[in-house]
Amino acid sequence: MAKERFEKVYSQGAVNITEIWVDKETGVNYVWHSSGHAGGLTPLLDREGKPVISAVTSE
Repeated sequence: MAKERFEKVYSQGAVNITEIWVDKETGVNYVWHSSGHAGGLTPLLDREGKPVISAVTSE
């Protein structure tokens, strides 16, 4: 079985859902937002416009 590459680290909402996912290989954080049948994914950026990167732990 392949290991999971992405990990959900934050979630809020029931109808309007916002989640933060971390790529466990690169550490890059992504924001997923959905409302009804529409949704979108984008890298999470800091105030300088650079991607938020979490520490990567090797398993």
